[in-house]
Amino acid sequence: MGRHEEQYESRCFSFTIIVSLVLLIGRSAEGRPRALFVFGDSLVDSGNNNYLVTPARADSPPYGIDYPTHKPTGRFSNGFNIPDLISQRLGAAQSPLPYLSPELRGKKKLLVGANFASAGVGILNDTGVQFLNTIKMYRQIEYFEEYQQRVSGLIGAGRTKRLLNGALILITVGGNDFVNNYYLVPCSARSTQYSLPDYVNLLILEYRKLLVRLHDVGACRVLVTGTGPLGCVPAEMAMRGTNGGCSAELQRAAALYNPQLQRMLQGLNNKFGRDIFIAVNTPLMHNAFLTNPHAYGFSTSKIACCGQGPYNGIGVCTSRSNLCPDRTLYVFWDAFHPSQKANTLIVHQIMTGSTTYMNPLNLSTILTLDN
Repeated sequence: MGRHEEQYESRCFSFTIIVSLVLLIGRSAEGRPRALFVFGDSLVDSGNNNYLVTPARADSPPYGIDYPTHKPTGRFSNGFNIPDLISQRLGAAQSPLPYLSPELRGKKKLLVGANFASAGVGILNDTGVQFLNTIKMYRQIEYFEEYQQRVSGLIGAGRTKRLLNGALILITVGGNDFVNNYYLVPCSARSTQYSLPDYVNLLILEYRKLLVRLHDVGACRVLVTGTGPLGCVPAEMAMRGTNGGCSAELQRAAALYNPQLQRMLQGLNNKFGRDIFIAVNTPLMHNAFLTNPHAYGFSTSKIACCGQGPYNGIGVCTSRSNLCPDRTLYVFWDAFHPSQKANTLIVHQIMTGSTTYMNPLNLSTILTLDN
């Protein structure tokens, strides 16, 4: 057994112990698992876009092939996405439902939380306009306020406030502002208007406004993920790859954006006087199995399981696409999105990672402190 495999098995053994502890401490004062609220794009959308007229949907096979029902759910995954896996770590019986789902009603389901994420959105309102109808970020926050009103009508304002105080929030957005805006076409409106460094500054400024607004409407603990290795997803390697590798320009964009995001989050924590915003270093998490996939049991970190063309990175994943027989061997499920196994590795780091990965605290520590 190699050194990486031994380290990984050791981490997994430790993880089983930590999960057991989290199932005990990751609960509200009333004995329920903590509520989880999710904001962002397709990396965390659990099916809101199923209820919208938009091409940005994952509601047909083979999406969901490894989900317990083996049916598509609207998740851009072969199985569970990151919100699902975090919910499991919190001890919840189910993941937060999409806010637009007609099933999200009654105390039992509403008190679990809600997922407001919508595939195709970005920090900027003009990101993803080609997808027609999506839930823009400002609208996701408005829905969060609406949710609070609905719950307050069921359990009262005081209990609703306690629910929010103990809740966990996950927000994943920003990648589309590059791949589906600035770099969408040569000489895009934004790339003509801004140099890349100035565009990154704009994104950080606008994101800060969103996060302050989220805090103002009740967010107390917020996991904020970075963009990940934008230039190394199969779609960008197929379209913009440099010498058979990742897209150098998109990697440059991620390298400019992610450190500024972390500094902005630290600044907000200083402003509010407590660690509200947790920087999730997803680029570094991804990098571990992108650069050495075999150490984590993957056969490839370049080719998507489902797709067509170079790296299976052209177009969308459909029933007519190439489909790998064993999804556990692939870092990427489709041209843009990680596989369930890759998501599991990311959540492992969210739970237990050092401050290099989770700054200033990992989720296990947060749950212990907040308990």
